[in-house]
Amino acid sequence: MTKRKLELFALVICLTVFASACKKNVAAVPPPPPPPAAKESAPPPPKPEISSFTASPAAIERGQSSTLSWSVRNATSVTIEPSVGSVQPGGARQVYPNSNTTYILVAKGPGGAAEDMASVRVTIPAPTTAAAPSKSLSDLLSEQTQDAYFDYDKSNIRPDARTALQHDATALRDIFKSFQGAKVTVEGHCDERGSAEYNLALGDRRAKEAKDYLVEFGVPSAQLTTISYGKERPVCSEHDEACWQRNRRAHLSASAN
Repeated sequence: MTKRKLELFALVICLTVFASACKKNVAAVPPPPPPPAAKESAPPPPKPEISSFTASPAAIERGQSSTLSWSVRNATSVTIEPSVGSVQPGGARQVYPNSNTTYILVAKGPGGAAEDMASVRVTIPAPTTAAAPSKSLSDLLSEQTQDAYFDYDKSNIRPDARTALQHDATALRDIFKSFQGAKVTVEGHCDERGSAEYNLALGDRRAKEAKDYLVEFGVPSAQLTTISYGKERPVCSEHDEACWQRNRRAHLSASAN
């Protein structure tokens, strides 16, 4: 074999060995891992849904009531304004608006918020010529209304006071039919403990809380005034809790004007 043939033969062998080594190296490289599977995202929380929100009747005369009814789903808080405040997702509430009023229900939850409205139209009945009442305003207040009582050093309306004031609201609406334009004073009273100045301020808060509650139940605000007597006009003079409780009160009286 000639020298040139030997060189060619050696070159072929080298190329064969090199190619075989390359194949082995390529085979030794592991394939890339598959891409991670996409995670499924959680569905968004449902948006609050107001199934219904109505006022019935939608038209009343001043002093009458309308009933708000509502039904809400997927909400963590439900409010109705004005005057009603926080409510359950479903229910009904009597309201006594003194003028045309649009009530707004707002439902909120993790999925967002929803809003609806219900309106009540209020008319003022024409004045009628009624026979003069056989009893005075003071007599009727004394016979038909009750005092609302308070806890020591408090002015918030407690449950038994709510009952008394709801009774008084019904009585006042009837009384004002005979005494149109008359005004009634809501008096705030305290027991003997504490300074005169402190009890005047506390009595003022009690009178205003009682007035606001009466207005909420349909008594015209313009026919109510407030005054505080502090501890100056007790109905009981004993020095014990039973007597002090009787003096912590809101009382209704006929206004001088």
